[in-house]
Amino acid sequence: MSGDDLKLLLEQAEAEISTADAPRIEALRVSLLGKNGTVTNLLKSLGGMEPDARKEAGARINHLKTQITDALFARRAVLDDAALAARLQAERVDVTQAPRPEPLGSLHPLSRTVEEIAAIFGAMGFVLKEGPDIESDWNNFSALNIPSHHPARAMMDTFYLQAAPHERPAVLRTHTSPVQIRTMLAWAAAQASGEAVEPIRIIVPGRTFRADHDATHSPMFHQFEGLVIGQDITLAHLKGCLIDFLRAFFGVPSLPVRFRASYFPFTEPSMEVDIGWSRRTGEIGGGTDWLEILGSGMVHPNVLANVGIDPRKYQGFAFGVGLERITMLKHGINDLRLFYESDIRWLRHYGFAALSPASLHEGI
Repeated sequence: MSGDDLKLLLEQAEAEISTADAPRIEALRVSLLGKNGTVTNLLKSLGGMEPDARKEAGARINHLKTQITDALFARRAVLDDAALAARLQAERVDVTQAPRPEPLGSLHPLSRTVEEIAAIFGAMGFVLKEGPDIESDWNNFSALNIPSHHPARAMMDTFYLQAAPHERPAVLRTHTSPVQIRTMLAWAAAQASGEAVEPIRIIVPGRTFRADHDATHSPMFHQFEGLVIGQDITLAHLKGCLIDFLRAFFGVPSLPVRFRASYFPFTEPSMEVDIGWSRRTGEIGGGTDWLEILGSGMVHPNVLANVGIDPRKYQGFAFGVGLERITMLKHGINDLRLFYESDIRWLRHYGFAALSPASLHEGI
């Protein structure tokens, strides 16, 4: 094919390419440069030429192929730009249009209570700790001065898990106190290894489990406990800590608080803590009645000895509170089972804005 023929072929190809749409561009590429395309066949015909003629014709045909390829690429770019511009025009967002209404979620009252407790005790220097729901019998009972024959075990309807013969079964923890045991064991081990350790000051919120279910009891419920271990810790520290907490949590600066002697196997002396309350109106801090709110006491020397802490040198206090109980009292909820029924209407009524932080400076 002569140079004029190649020139004519290029002009015809460029004319068709310049007006082709996207499907036509692909068809032109196949007809010109495909396996059996016009330019490809020209290259195949070079094999029958003399070497000198083949060299000259090959250069012209390859130049033609490059020009057609560039024309195809340029036309594709034009078509792609046009398609993008059309899409942007069709999908343009009207920023002045009002947003689509989206229902806002609410924070569960129990979650809010945990946040408030963490804020109050965090200001006192406490650290939040957590632990597993499944515990060993030793962590849940024996280390807390509740051996297998102790009558206090009858106070807790425990869920026991299957165990191998002659082994004590694991349990679903009946309280969050096993986290206290784990913390004290780690603290004693660190101290024994020569590490410098700070006094223990922790709060432990979490799920607990007991075989009980009615309007005021649930087989799964929540507690939070506090533990302080150090030197020269006294009942005065315990009383000051709990009075400050209860007054801050319920928002009653002059809330009456009373401590009564009681019994817990893991504390000695042990005390129930009551707050002022009106039986008639349910008002916290009002009236002349008293309402039991939590249990507390000085950590029993046997508990300290069980975890490797010398009770002659160290002492401390502990307390435990039912999260549902204080949440119900604070917000006027009269049935424990409502916490777990997943009723969105109830949550909208008693829930809290997810982005409203619980903090002391904003007022809990």
